[in-house]
Amino acid sequence: MPTRAVHVVVDAADPSRLAAFWAAALGWVVAADEPDEAEIWPAGFDYPGPEALPLVFVPVREPKTTKNRVHLDLSTTSAAHQAAEVERLLGLGAVRLDIGQGQVPWEVLADPEGNEFCVLEPRPVYLDASPVAAIVIDSASPEATARFWAAASGWIPHETDPDFASLRAPADTGPYLELLRVPDAKTVKNRLHVDVAPLPDGDVRAEARRLAELGAAPIDIGQGQVSWEVLADPEGNEFCVLSPR
Repeated sequence: MPTRAVHVVVDAADPSRLAAFWAAALGWVVAADEPDEAEIWPAGFDYPGPEALPLVFVPVREPKTTKNRVHLDLSTTSAAHQAAEVERLLGLGAVRLDIGQGQVPWEVLADPEGNEFCVLEPRPVYLDASPVAAIVIDSASPEATARFWAAASGWIPHETDPDFASLRAPADTGPYLELLRVPDAKTVKNRLHVDVAPLPDGDVRAEARRLAELGAAPIDIGQGQVSWEVLADPEGNEFCVLSPR
């Protein structure tokens, strides 16, 4: 496992406010709240670990202009739990959203900055993935992109078909990473992305080269001189290879 998934980064106009919403939504704690970054994770979480992918909120000036290609799915255990969770999240500042989903058993909501997320109906596969069932990425080629993310995240394939692929940490705990086929092309920088990092004895540059050989490409999103590597996966989804941890 040369690199592993360590957290999800969320672009935010107001990182502190959005972190507070998501901490309340997930029942997590605010682990850090600085001008350039706010971070939330489960109480008692030992970062980084397979039990969860913390959320890291960073300030951006660019407004959200289109539907996100990466979103969170939240799990529930019963129809009553799903209904109660939706009402609780609405009370925290979420809103119902129509993205053309039609009649579906899940609820589509948006957080206070318009980021879409779903509150799923009870599904057996997610009973031990709570509160975040999955990080979902829109994809033109789920099977191929899942193979890349297996190499980048250190997670293992769980389910694969032409329209859907999922991965999970080797310990079979925590959320799933899912690739879902969609017809729409990527047009703007993602506002959510998964970051990966080498293990403590690893090397950032060597791992960036390894991932480039698997189809990633270096990209410039205005990061300047930083200690990490900014790449795009084979479908153009941005992610970072961070310092060993």
